[in-house]
Amino acid sequence: MRPYAESCVLFSVMARKHVKISARMLFTWFMLGGLILLFAPQSWTNKFQFVFTRVFSWPLSVSRAVSLSVRARQMSTDVVSRGDYDRLQNHLANVMEELNQERQKVETLSGLRNRPALEGAKFVLADIITNSVGGMGKTFIINRGQSDGLAKDQFVLGDNSVIGTVSAVSSRTAEVKLITDSTSNMAVTIGELNVNRIMEGDGRNSAKVRMLSIKHQVKVGDNVYACKKGGFLDAPFIVGKVAQCKRDDVNPSLWDITVKPACNIDGLNSVAVLIMNPQN
Repeated sequence: MRPYAESCVLFSVMARKHVKISARMLFTWFMLGGLILLFAPQSWTNKFQFVFTRVFSWPLSVSRAVSLSVRARQMSTDVVSRGDYDRLQNHLANVMEELNQERQKVETLSGLRNRPALEGAKFVLADIITNSVGGMGKTFIINRGQSDGLAKDQFVLGDNSVIGTVSAVSSRTAEVKLITDSTSNMAVTIGELNVNRIMEGDGRNSAKVRMLSIKHQVKVGDNVYACKKGGFLDAPFIVGKVAQCKRDDVNPSLWDITVKPACNIDGLNSVAVLIMNPQN
């Protein structure tokens, strides 16, 4: 019995000791296990894979569910509703269009200010509110007025050409009488002639220049310029082009000249009012 008791004590002492396995030994075991699986028959490896899948199927399914839940939660925080998306897209479209319009206005002003005679002048950009073309009248209503420095008889430009003058003004709006209005009259010069004449609107889509002697050479396509006007225009500015030139029916010694505007007035959405002497 004594040897048996001593052996039990010895076994108990050995059990209390920590078995230390070196890293080299652990690596060797893993290498041997890998080699065994590598050279083992395929039937054995298939059975081992099947056993591994059955043993660890539950932990793997739990881990997959947790991963999908976390991913769905992250996506839900990053994705907005369809309604919010549409509102953001519409807001972006409005901002881009506003930016495009502002860019066009800057380009228009840059072209106008390149003329030395207009240095120091102020250009007030305005949108056309209404376009009145009833009867023989041709007028615009624009969304700028006295509060913006506008005053009667100031020249109004469209596409870098004179299209009319301010005929009436209130605090926030103004009326523009077009060069084609039947009551419009403007001092103009034709081509390189150093002769000023009055151009009158015909109430349709053009204007007339009469009282010019046939001794002056005028041909179709000649530019027609608004004459300088103190305090309102310091340099000639294009108004239109000669569309027809014939002898006057009443007085054959005079020209009957038809002038077409230099731009498509009916296609304008905005204009620029020229203020030659802006007050700070």
